[in-house]
Amino acid sequence: MFRETCGAARDPGLAQACRDARALGPLDRQQSRRFLEARFRAEAAHGEGVLTAYFAPEYPARHAPDDEFSAPVRPRPADLGDTTAQPYLDRTAIEALPPGKPLAWMRPEDLFFLQVQGSGVLTFEDGGRMKALYAGNNGRPFVGIANPMRDKGLLAPDNVSADSIRAWLSAHRGPDAAAIMRLDPRYAFFRLGPDDGKPPVGSANLPLPAGRALAVDPAYHQMGELYWIDAGAPILAGAFPTYRRLALALDTGGAIKGDVRADLFVGAGAVAGAEAGRVRHTLKLYRLVPKDAP
Repeated sequence: MFRETCGAARDPGLAQACRDARALGPLDRQQSRRFLEARFRAEAAHGEGVLTAYFAPEYPARHAPDDEFSAPVRPRPADLGDTTAQPYLDRTAIEALPPGKPLAWMRPEDLFFLQVQGSGVLTFEDGGRMKALYAGNNGRPFVGIANPMRDKGLLAPDNVSADSIRAWLSAHRGPDAAAIMRLDPRYAFFRLGPDDGKPPVGSANLPLPAGRALAVDPAYHQMGELYWIDAGAPILAGAFPTYRRLALALDTGGAIKGDVRADLFVGAGAVAGAEAGRVRHTLKLYRLVPKDAP
């Protein structure tokens, strides 16, 4: 895992460790452990934070709208501009615009979750498959809807998983669900590409290895950095009790803010989605810092 993805590293010591690991070729588990222990030391991030997870979803889509598939997948607007200088329209205003020439049509709740995840695969009624690839956002802050739904009594306090949220939105499709989704002003745009069967590419421009790639806050972390995550005490029902493993910073996310905050990529499809929706664990994060090269 380290050899395949460490090319994203910009730190000189980490880049040298990457070159050395690649020069050694494939190693077994014990050899890999000895290499990492010889070349890195652990530095604990201050305090505790939160680990969540994300995945690459697969959703049905249509080439034309109907009562069920009524949400347009919008391409990046020509007038989007630099959203860091001037935010674009919020979700409510964008959804009030004519659909123009959408890339596809989806169920509203599926499109909402596709926007949260950032990319996915669309399966059309004729059997065709296309990747929906992230093409930008409106520059508005991400606002999670889980807590408001819990506070309104729409979901049980220990059952605010993604599956529960999506089930509620599906069962209340229409004005009620739309009002909840519009609590998040952030809106993502997409482009379509061929489904090559490969994992999605993260911000480091590398395919994301399932279970080993982290989305982090670039204000605190560099792409390609190596970490040990130690996460436990889940608050959502049905979650795995712990996540303890090596992982690399290969992605970013609009909701991932702070030093001890990470989003673990767990794979593609429904099984990965079920897992990702239940991850909200207390996180201890350790950066593996290169020692002086031998």
